[in-house]
Amino acid sequence: MELKKSLIEEIHSIINNSQARAIRSVDTERVLMYWQIGKVIFEEEQQGKDRAEYGSFIIKSISNVFQPLLGTGFSIRQLEMNRQFYRLFSNTNALRSQFSWTHYRTLIRIDNQDKREFYISEAVKNNWTARQLERQINSQLFERLLLSNDIQSVLAVAREEKQPVHAKEIIKRSYDFGFLLCTDKNGAVVKITLPENNNNIIASKYQLYLPTEKQLIEEVKKRIENLDTELGEKNNENI
Repeated sequence: MELKKSLIEEIHSIINNSQARAIRSVDTERVLMYWQIGKVIFEEEQQGKDRAEYGSFIIKSISNVFQPLLGTGFSIRQLEMNRQFYRLFSNTNALRSQFSWTHYRTLIRIDNQDKREFYISEAVKNNWTARQLERQINSQLFERLLLSNDIQSVLAVAREEKQPVHAKEIIKRSYDFGFLLCTDKNGAVVKITLPENNNNIIASKYQLYLPTEKQLIEEVKKRIENLDTELGEKNNENI
């Protein structure tokens, strides 16, 4: 007798799904744990007259107690992130179940609330992994939308990048759009590429200057609203 291949595949599927749910469950609990720790630290910090100094004292003291027992999850840096996590996402009902701690760790590094909410919305809409979310932030998707006259094309490129993009494809796309924005700890780097039949390739490094923060926020909201309206009208036409 021979065991059916379909039976093996079905059991594999059950095992894989169960393992995936277990991993998600563990990470969900970790997110809630960090949120609750951040809440305790933040609320206790408010009791001190010099909040900044008292907050530093609390975090250092907690780290001294728990890090030797539980490891780097209770380092000073991690506890500071917990506090910032609660400050930015103080409503626990607003936490996204599909976001891992890595998602939130990336999001809390964004200082601007509107920019952060934009990436939250796009990550939910497109089901981005934590790595995909970080890639879009590092590629300055938010800023590219402001600078581009073809928002649909920029979003299309962002949404189709489910897998890592090879260098040649990045160069091709930078030529299509006219610019490529990349961010890292050393600042912004823009590579301008010319047509293939031209042997001269110009690489320039500079810091991008943008309009005021208020102008950026208003412009990106307006453009996204217009795009959503256009997409809605097209969908209605196809019905």
